[in-house]
Amino acid sequence: MDVSSISPGLLAFIMAGGFLAGFIDSIAGGGGLISLPVLMAAGLPPHLALGTNKFAATFGAVMSAWQFWKAGKVDYHLMKKLVPFTLVGAILGCAVMIHISAAWLQPIIIIALVVTAIFVFSRRGLGSGSTYAGETRHNLIIAAIVAVSIGFYDGFIGPGTGTFYIVFFAMIGFDFVTAAGNAKILNLTSNLTAFVLFIYWDTILYVYGAAMAASIFCGAYFGSRLAIRRGSGFVRVVMLSVTALLIGKLLANYWGIF
Repeated sequence: MDVSSISPGLLAFIMAGGFLAGFIDSIAGGGGLISLPVLMAAGLPPHLALGTNKFAATFGAVMSAWQFWKAGKVDYHLMKKLVPFTLVGAILGCAVMIHISAAWLQPIIIIALVVTAIFVFSRRGLGSGSTYAGETRHNLIIAAIVAVSIGFYDGFIGPGTGTFYIVFFAMIGFDFVTAAGNAKILNLTSNLTAFVLFIYWDTILYVYGAAMAASIFCGAYFGSRLAIRRGSGFVRVVMLSVTALLIGKLLANYWGIF
């Protein structure tokens, strides 16, 4: 694909979309809902858009994870145990993606997101404060299964990964801010895994990716700082809004609207 004729207007479009994606993703997940369509609208074919998007998203994940880590909004001990499970899941997801269409999973994902949104909306106390019981055997087993499953999903398709992680961590007792911090660590793991594999498969357009990566990085910086400062109530509202948009986007794709 010829990248020598990228216009200033197209570059500004990519960077604006990247900033918004990084900002939203750092708070509640779902940044791919913005960044991937932006890259496809810029003229990238799907296989290059997916690889380029992972390349750019990895930089945003680094910034978000660092901000939450620095603020002490990450359970370090639990993450050390879950990162290997996420890594295995992401590798398997990427490997399966090469051979199987993701279309058959779309109805399941839509249903899961709808249930997630209803659950979070109906449980107003969810994530408002920390009730985490610690690394009990039950919590560790469930967390490991979730880490493998969502890691697989992120390597395979990806939309809503951060949101699923945040809701899970809130369900086992973390407040929404720490749940978001934990989610960023695991999301970074699966992003890095996919990034390395996409380099190997040569499906990254680096000129577009670098422009979007810089803007996602900046958006993630401001978004994560705002989430940490505004607290769990803010994260909950943004997460519900992003989930609703994600459901709408997936439904539109499934029905062939766009």
